[in-house]
Amino acid sequence: MDEVRIYTDGACSGNPGPGGWGAVLMHGKREKEISGASANTTNNRMELTAAIEGLKALRKPCRVRIYTDSAYLARAFNDGWLARWIKRDWKTASKKPVENQDLWQQLLQLTNTHKVRFIKVKGHADDPLNNRVDRLAVDAMRKAM
Repeated sequence: MDEVRIYTDGACSGNPGPGGWGAVLMHGKREKEISGASANTTNNRMELTAAIEGLKALRKPCRVRIYTDSAYLARAFNDGWLARWIKRDWKTASKKPVENQDLWQQLLQLTNTHKVRFIKVKGHADDPLNNRVDRLAVDAMRKAM
């Protein structure tokens, strides 16, 4: 099974407002940048979309490490939030519907295809790849404005 690293980020102006996402996929020495935008969205939706689109860009099942500065995304997988939401029929601990359920379900389906590990990185720090995907997301967002 091939190993792929994917750096992801989302950006939003207004939250809700115009947003963008970016991802860099790396396999061996090969790299691929992808990005996109939405006219009316939230930062969390763009963070999830970046991970979804990164995984959708893979041509076959892979072992994947997704690097994200989104605690929302990383903790949902790493801290068991998703499992609890599913167990509670997509309700939070306070019995409210889980936000962005449509995107969580897409992401879950993709993580069933690939062996995925989510790694939280510090945002807006000295991680060059995180800064690169941030620029991709912001550039895409600006085009949507």
